[in-house]
Amino acid sequence: MTAETSLEAKTAVSASEPASSDVVMEHALERPLATSAEVDTPSSEVVVFRDKPLELDCGQQLLPFQVAYCTYGTLNAERTNAILVCHALTGDQYVASRNPVTGKPGWWEIMIGPGKPIDTDRYFVICVNILGGCLGSTGPASTNPATGRPWGLDFPVITIGDMVKAQARLIDHLGIEKLFSVIGGSMGGMQVLEWASRYKQRVFSAMPIATAPWHSAQNIAFHEVGRQAVMADPAWSGGRYIEAGTVPRRGLAVARMAAHITYLSEEALERKFGRSLQNRVAKTFSFSADFQVESYLRHQGSTFVDRFDANSYLYITRAMDYFDLAADAGGKLAKGFEGTQTRFCVVSFTSDWLYPTRESREIVQALNAVAANVSFVEVESDKGHDAFLLDEPELFATVRGFLGAAAKKRGLAA
Repeated sequence: MTAETSLEAKTAVSASEPASSDVVMEHALERPLATSAEVDTPSSEVVVFRDKPLELDCGQQLLPFQVAYCTYGTLNAERTNAILVCHALTGDQYVASRNPVTGKPGWWEIMIGPGKPIDTDRYFVICVNILGGCLGSTGPASTNPATGRPWGLDFPVITIGDMVKAQARLIDHLGIEKLFSVIGGSMGGMQVLEWASRYKQRVFSAMPIATAPWHSAQNIAFHEVGRQAVMADPAWSGGRYIEAGTVPRRGLAVARMAAHITYLSEEALERKFGRSLQNRVAKTFSFSADFQVESYLRHQGSTFVDRFDANSYLYITRAMDYFDLAADAGGKLAKGFEGTQTRFCVVSFTSDWLYPTRESREIVQALNAVAANVSFVEVESDKGHDAFLLDEPELFATVRGFLGAAAKKRGLAA
């Protein structure tokens, strides 16, 4: 999930916009892909690894490969105050700074900055564009060094574990032996769990938020609908749309619309839209966007295609589908955390039906089974899965309190 853009965080198509969002969609179809300039040469910091291949879970290797990232705050002399923030499905490294494609503020500026819960006056924050992404880290839109052409579907299928291994290489490059904390929501939370399981000695504290230890059948089904929408678009061109000079905008927009519904809750949709009409006083008896909620979804779809690569969407959703921490640990989730000394805080939201609280409790029970140091917070919210990105005072207090207690234990100066 992208920083999954929320209806609470992003305003729906307003009365000043075209009366029919069909117009918005058509205009989007005419624009060039805005992310293309950022794929190989991002505006953020980037490291190219050429010495040692990245061994992927599918059995293939990547060499060279690059990792794009942003940092905030200052790394202390002891290199003990680093926090890795892991982004969600369609997020990016610009967690607390302006996105060069959209021009919008960072997707978690509400959480990260001086004096904020993740306080950059105290902590050194790192956010990495995931492997398979499209804003600077190696992915299907990147140039394949062997051919000089975009990777397309020649790019190997990746996993959450591969993303984390690439991040670990960056952390090595930065000279950080042990992360003070790893924090992330949704797919970012999956990366947190992978870090805590794969690199137990390198994570002092971990906060998986609104996530799960494996992807459910329901979520795999939603992802498959989105992938099929992309691949059914004639402009997808068998994954070679960049070379063909086309973009599967319609398919990717539909995929985004379908996924976006899962980030919300029925209560949030009803509160924001209900059955209100969009810029009209009566139904048109047509298939244009009569209802505000239709207009909102079409707007979300049309703007999404300007900032995200279609093949990246296929690869990243597949990586989430493959995520199953219990299977990786021989069928027992607790086994994946055996021997951990990491301090955990697991957070869920009452109205999150995409990653419901029962899945967070599975994580907590597994950690309790190995006598891990774990706390659990279920935040009361009617905003759905996207609540982790929004103004939720209980979440802010939880993050601030957990990090503060961990910092005291770690011996970090106030």
